[in-house]
Amino acid sequence: MCTLYRVRIRGELACFTRPEFKTERFSYEAITPSAARGVLEAILWKPAIQWHVRRISLLAPPRFIALKRNEVNARAPVTTVLRAMRNGSAADYFADEDRAQRNTLALRDVDYAVEAEFRMTARAGSEDNPRKFDEMFRRRLEKGQFHMQPYLGCREFAAVVEPYTGDPPPLAGMTRDLGYMLHDVRYGSKSNEPVFFRARVERGVIEVPKWEAAA
Repeated sequence: MCTLYRVRIRGELACFTRPEFKTERFSYEAITPSAARGVLEAILWKPAIQWHVRRISLLAPPRFIALKRNEVNARAPVTTVLRAMRNGSAADYFADEDRAQRNTLALRDVDYAVEAEFRMTARAGSEDNPRKFDEMFRRRLEKGQFHMQPYLGCREFAAVVEPYTGDPPPLAGMTRDLGYMLHDVRYGSKSNEPVFFRARVERGVIEVPKWEAAA
């Protein structure tokens, strides 16, 4: 039987960008399961386990804020990165010549409680077992230890992560349909497939359906 972990995730700013907006960033009204999974992996990531988010509780109402941010237009091609790794030197890049100012409709003062579990994967070794990772995760969560700084959609929006004790409670007065929300990405050897689900807040809680990711 899987153990459900309850984690509180909060921060001053967040942006969980809707994929239908290509240029300007427009956030979902709540954290997506994939973003919540990323926060959990920042606490504990191992090839032997895979996190699955089961429930998201809104502890504060969604409030938007409009921002202007400087972003670069281009991304480095994989072939260029691999070539630089082989040669030991990277090509020159000048961000000032490739910068654009874009609008962002982000969230402010966000506060969530996430319930999740992990499953063992096919990459688990002979010494890997659920109890081992259970103890590691609880210890790291209590001490505030991370593999990398957890963030809320964008790396500059840092997240505060701590155990959730039930206080504050979910917003009992909030019930609404959030439309189609990104669940996660199913990664494959040839292509990646985004998976969506119909998200609905019932008394402050989003029930996340189960799905099977690639092992």
